[in-house]
Amino acid sequence: MTIYDIAKEAGVSGSTVSRVMNRRKGIKEDTRRRVQSLLDKYHFSANETARGLVNQNTKMMGILVADIRNTHYSDGAYIIAQECAKYGYCSLIFNTGNENASKVAYLKILASRRVDGVVLIGSTYQCDAVKEAITLYFPDKPVVIANGYLDMPQAYGVLVDEEKGLESCVRLLHDKGKRRIAYVTGDDTPSNRIKMMGFQEGMRMYYGSEGEIFQASETSYQAGYAVTKSLLPVCDGIVYAVDILAAGGIRAVLDAGFSIPRDVALIGVDNSQYAYVTNPKLTSLDTRLSELSLACARVLVSVAAGGDEQKKRQVFSSIVERETT
Repeated sequence: MTIYDIAKEAGVSGSTVSRVMNRRKGIKEDTRRRVQSLLDKYHFSANETARGLVNQNTKMMGILVADIRNTHYSDGAYIIAQECAKYGYCSLIFNTGNENASKVAYLKILASRRVDGVVLIGSTYQCDAVKEAITLYFPDKPVVIANGYLDMPQAYGVLVDEEKGLESCVRLLHDKGKRRIAYVTGDDTPSNRIKMMGFQEGMRMYYGSEGEIFQASETSYQAGYAVTKSLLPVCDGIVYAVDILAAGGIRAVLDAGFSIPRDVALIGVDNSQYAYVTNPKLTSLDTRLSELSLACARVLVSVAAGGDEQKKRQVFSSIVERETT
């Protein structure tokens, strides 16, 4: 069944059927009712791909995630896709990995699918390779980075104030009477570097030194366990770049026979589901995932429709204190 089959049965032109479907004015009411009854009878809907060839849009958005196994990223992708759907967009979600060549390859794939815009989830996309790919494949389509930013005409960023957030984590440990503080970082990303700067600034403000920073072998429960084990019993307060590292840290502290938070206080970042399922429950810096993700989707949809949006937006973090402090 095509638009022309509907037109033939209704005794009108194909353009009239199109005008009815798009709720255009200038059509007699009895004609509109006749055409609409046939559209309803045959459950007819326009082919969005074909319509996109005419209107230069496909009602599709692209979402790229570096590691879909990271629940913080996958939850963000879900929120963005759901919000875009409210405006009539379907979403293509791809897992790129952290290699720049792979990120570029998936941007090329999204361009070939003629998506109307792209959300890149995570600061790992804040790099020259991605910037060049956006210039090549999306010269006139909006690209929004969740917790990142690229200085380009078509790029937008929604960022979390992680630096101030990490300062507040150090302040909390100081107020709890902790005196030997360490920071455990994960993968080398712009976001993690900003967190590290916030930790160091907090240490200078409250302890008069930059503190000690330890690199986990990877961003995982096992790596959090291993690096924390090496810090005991020297440290009595530890801040982790993400919650999953802190979850491993909790187990390491307990297995070593220390009490939480009396002997060692622990703080994670993201306020993810890991903060709720650990025992004891994890104090964590809430980076406002829902607010951040909704803002990304709304900026993307607005710009795709011709709207004017500010290039950078910021959401503000806050500590959710639980049983580890």
